[in-house]
Amino acid sequence: MGRLQALVRRDQLEAVRRSVLTAIPVNMLLGLASVLVAFQGGNGRAGMIWYAASTGANLLRNGLCRAACSGLALTAAMPPNMAAAASRSVEVHLRASTLAALLSGLVWAFQPLLCAGYTSPQTLFYLTITCGITAGAVTHGTAYARIPCSFILLPLLSVALCLFAAGGFDRCCLGACVLLYLAALSRNAFQSEAGFREASRLKNDANALARSRAEAQASANALVEEMRWRATHDDLTGLLNRAGFIQQAEARLDLLAAEGKAGTACLLLLDLDGFKSVNDVYGHQTGDRVLVEVARRLRAALPPGGLAARLGGDEFAVLYDPVATGVPYAVLAGGLIAAVTQPFDGFDEGRLGVSVGVHGEPEPSLMAMLSYADEALYASKAAGRNRFRLFDVGLRDRLEMRRDLERDLSQALVENALEVWFQPIYALDARTLVGLEALVRWQHPRLGWIAPPDLIAAAAMAGLTESLLRFILDQVCRMMQILRAEGLGTVRVAMNVSPREMAQIPVDEIVTGRLGALGLPPAQLEIEITEETALDLGAVQGKLQALSRAGIRVALDDFGIGYSSLSSLRQLRADRIKIDRSFVTGLSICDDKRGLVLAVLGLGNLLGLEVVAEGVESEEDLQMLQAMGCPFLQGYHLGRPMPVQKLKATLLAGRTKAA
Repeated sequence: MGRLQALVRRDQLEAVRRSVLTAIPVNMLLGLASVLVAFQGGNGRAGMIWYAASTGANLLRNGLCRAACSGLALTAAMPPNMAAAASRSVEVHLRASTLAALLSGLVWAFQPLLCAGYTSPQTLFYLTITCGITAGAVTHGTAYARIPCSFILLPLLSVALCLFAAGGFDRCCLGACVLLYLAALSRNAFQSEAGFREASRLKNDANALARSRAEAQASANALVEEMRWRATHDDLTGLLNRAGFIQQAEARLDLLAAEGKAGTACLLLLDLDGFKSVNDVYGHQTGDRVLVEVARRLRAALPPGGLAARLGGDEFAVLYDPVATGVPYAVLAGGLIAAVTQPFDGFDEGRLGVSVGVHGEPEPSLMAMLSYADEALYASKAAGRNRFRLFDVGLRDRLEMRRDLERDLSQALVENALEVWFQPIYALDARTLVGLEALVRWQHPRLGWIAPPDLIAAAAMAGLTESLLRFILDQVCRMMQILRAEGLGTVRVAMNVSPREMAQIPVDEIVTGRLGALGLPPAQLEIEITEETALDLGAVQGKLQALSRAGIRVALDDFGIGYSSLSSLRQLRADRIKIDRSFVTGLSICDDKRGLVLAVLGLGNLLGLEVVAEGVESEEDLQMLQAMGCPFLQGYHLGRPMPVQKLKATLLAGRTKAA
C-alpha cells in the first residue's frame, strides 16, 4: 500500500471512530424507545432480550473505537517498516469495526419479532425507527462505506422480507420501496466515501507539499549556515579564517569602543618555526595533523572571550582583552609558546617552534593592529624561534622607515638615485684581484644610508623586486665592460640574489638575456645566493641549473650558518662557497673557529669547490687564513666596498695582474 493511500485509510479510521462514538448513544436511545413500545404492546420480555443484545453490540463497537491503534500515529515521515506496521493496524481496526457494525445490524434485523413481523399496531413505529436509524448510519458514516452498509443491510432486508411475507399489494409495494431505499443508501454511502477519500488525499497532498517546502527551506537555511560558516572558518582546523577573524575582531573592537574600553584589546600573531621542514620530511598529511593539533592547543590556552584564527598557511592570530581577563600579554604569549612547543606524536621533540608578535596599544583600526603585530612577529622570528616581541617605539620607527622606503624607491630607481658599489676579492697572496662583489647602496635624502636588507625588503613590499634586480644587473654588466676594457676580463663580478627574487621572478631569463644582449661572457658573472635559498630547492633549482648551463657561476653565501647540506650543494650547482664572516673575524684568537674554517676548506677541496673567506678584518686573521691555505679572501682589511669612480681611480688604475 502506498504511503498516501495509507494516510487516507488512517483518516478514514479516525472519522469512523468519531462517527460511531456519536451514533451509539442515539442507537441506544432508539433501542430503549423500542423496548418501551414493546412493553406497551405486551411484548416486554422479547424487548428486553433484544435490547440486551443491542447493548452488547454497542459496547463492543464502543470498545473497538476506543481501543489503542498504532496506525493512528502514521505520518508521512515515519520509517517504511514502522509505516507498514501502522498501515496493517489501520486495516485490522477497519475490518473489526465493519464486523461489529454487521453484528449490530444483525441485532436490529430481529426487531420484527417485537411487532409480529410488521403486522402489529406498532408496525409504523418500528418502520420509522428502522428507517431513521439506517438513514442516520449512512449520514454519519461518510468516511468508510462498508461500515454503514454492513449496519443497514440486514435490518432493511429483514423489513422487506417481512413485508413481502405479510402479503398484500400495499405491503409488497412498501417492501419494494425498502429495497430501493437500501440501494439508495448504499449508493450514497459509497459516493460519500469517495468524496471523503478525495478530500483526505488533497489534504495529505497539501501537507506533504507544505512539509516538502518546509524541509526544502530548512535544507536551504542549513546550506546558507554552512556556507556562512565556511566563508568565515578554516575547513582544516575549524578556527576562524582571515575573513571571519577580521569580521568578528572589528565587531569586538567596535563594542569595546562603545563601552568606553577602546585600546584594551591585545593582538598576537603566531608563526610556526620549522613547519616547512615537517611538511618536507613527513609529508603534507602530517603537516595538516600538526595544524589541527596546534589549533586545538590554541583553543585550550585561549582566555575567556578571546578569538583565535588561522590566517593562512602556518600563521595564527589571537585577539583578547587583557584587562577583562586579567591575563597580561607576556603570560599569554609565553603560554602559547609553551603549548605549541610541546612534543608532537610522530616526529622528534624540538622540530617545531613558534614566534609571536604582540600589539597591545590603542590603534584606530584592526588593519593597523595587524600591520604592527606583523612587524613585531618579523622581529621575533629574526631573533630566533620560541620568542615573542612586543611592538614598540623602535619597531614603529623601523616600520615607518620601511614605508618611506617603499614610497620613495620607485622614484629613486627612475632617477638613478641608487648606487652599486664593489668590494674586491683577492687570491691567497692578498694582492691578486680575482673578483668584485656588487653591493647596492642608497642614500635616502631624509633617512641617510639604507642597509641592503631593508632596501630589498622595501622593494619586495613595493612590488619592485624585478626592477631592483635589473638595475643592479645593469650596473654589474657595466663593471664587466670596464674590466674587459682594462684588460681584466678574467676578474669575475658577483651579484647577490635574494631567496625572494630567486623564487618569484625569472632570474635565469633576465640574466642570460641581458648578457646576451650586451655580448658579455657568462663565465665573468657570478650569482651569489644565501643558504636560506636551499630551504625551497623545488622553486629555485631549475633556475640555478639554467644559469649553470649558460656558464654563469653560482656561489653559496654565508655558508655554515643556515640550512645547507651536501645534497643541497650539489642540487644548487654551487661552484663556490663563502665562509660566513662570523667564523672568520677573530679567527686568530679562537680555536673553535679555526677548526670550523679548516673543515669548510677540507669540504671545498673534497667537492672541488672554491672557498672564499669573508670578513677578513685584521692582519692576524689574514695571516691565519693564508697559513691554512684559504684560496680566496675578502674583507675590510683588504678592501672596502667603493663606488665605480673610486674603484677606477684606485684599485684598477695601472693594475695589470689579475688571476
